[in-house]
Amino acid sequence: MSHKRATKRKAFIAAGGVAALGAAALILPNAMASQTESNQAGPKTLAARDASGLAVQLQKSLGEAFAGAYYDSGDKQLVVSVDGQQIQGDNNVIAQAEQAGVEIREVDNSWSELKAGAATLKKQASVPGTAWALDPRTNKIQVTADSTVTGENWDTVESTVKSLGAGMATVKKSAGTFKPFLEGGDAIFGGGARCSAGFNVTNADGTPGFLTAGHCGVVEPEWAEEEGGAPIGTVDAETATFPGVGDFALVKYNDPATQAASTVDLGNGQTVNINAAGEATVGLQVFRMGSTTGLADGQVTGLDATVNYPEGTVTGLIQTNVCAEPGDSGGSLFTQDGQAIGLTSGGSGDCTVGGETFFQPVTTALAAVGATIGEGGAGAGEQAAGGAGEEAAGGAGDAAGAGEQAAGGAGAGEEQGAAEAGAGEQAGGGAGDAGDDGAGAGAGDAGVGQEQQQGEDHQGVDQQGNAGQ
Repeated sequence: MSHKRATKRKAFIAAGGVAALGAAALILPNAMASQTESNQAGPKTLAARDASGLAVQLQKSLGEAFAGAYYDSGDKQLVVSVDGQQIQGDNNVIAQAEQAGVEIREVDNSWSELKAGAATLKKQASVPGTAWALDPRTNKIQVTADSTVTGENWDTVESTVKSLGAGMATVKKSAGTFKPFLEGGDAIFGGGARCSAGFNVTNADGTPGFLTAGHCGVVEPEWAEEEGGAPIGTVDAETATFPGVGDFALVKYNDPATQAASTVDLGNGQTVNINAAGEATVGLQVFRMGSTTGLADGQVTGLDATVNYPEGTVTGLIQTNVCAEPGDSGGSLFTQDGQAIGLTSGGSGDCTVGGETFFQPVTTALAAVGATIGEGGAGAGEQAAGGAGEEAAGGAGDAAGAGEQAAGGAGAGEEQGAAEAGAGEQAGGGAGDAGDDGAGAGAGDAGVGQEQQQGEDHQGVDQQGNAGQ
């Protein structure tokens, strides 16, 4: 992240979702009707950002019949599931959606039924080391138990899943351990802890601030950009949330003259411009930036996720297969075309073996703290400029390998003691980062300034944040 000042400070990633969710400016029903008048041959396709907005509209229009949606990046198509028992007679919304190129499939479980099942899991199986998310691809609740869930706890999880009935949920074991990724785009330091800044925002009173993870904000009240350095921001304690309904915190810059740029710092002088906040859709291609492991990419794999960390239960998260490690907490999750999607919360595994990761949705964090995001000042869920039928610029789902993972393997081994991270160190090894309980996670050889791999099958991110073809 960067800002314009005479000092060397950098305002931590201003963010926002892309201007208008492009074809999501397909406001039902008129825009859909206009598409049916097109003489184009073959199935219609949608950019990923357009599919996200359209999925939100269809969920509202279909009501109880809605059973989830996901984006097929291969076919560039939005797939929407419906509960056939909730559809009565001819449904004009479904007909219009199909005419607009949406694939409609009939499934057994409605979205509300899946959420009810998740509520049962929360009531009966909230043991540390478990997580679950709604997966519209399988039309089931995907339950995961980490390596600490054994004995009676495992029996509780398994029996609760079975009690939901056949076809409602599946359960699997994870080799890792679910934990918040507290250590550290740009690194921030508070006391003995290190996290990452997420996105710059504009507070309700017009002053600058940035979002980070709630489990960072509730641990330390002030944050600096260098270990042991003077604080540059103070946590808004009234809105910082963890555990509970989310994992987010607003940090207000101490200097109101700070110019918080709406960018994500990718290292090596590269940035991505962030325009507005966007909603996650299963199948959406996303990129994560963190101070330990740099840039990594993957897909959204689940929505409305619940994670039972040792510190408590957190709900309403996004689940992905994007790797992350301690120190990446609070870092930005975004799309190639400039939508702010999430803030890194936690998960299991690392960037060597992979694992499950969870993110706080930016839209709900913005709504909770009353801030806006992006150069256009778009707030939670608010679309920036763009008219109906406007073509989206670049699909996030088209990015194959943009911004490869940071060069060098970042070690995630736990080590007791105070953090030994070098002041403001973002590249090179030796960043030991203290967690909630004083345990540090060595950053090993991780560098924020990652080297992007060259190859015919990879698209890079250029210095303006545009996809290189």
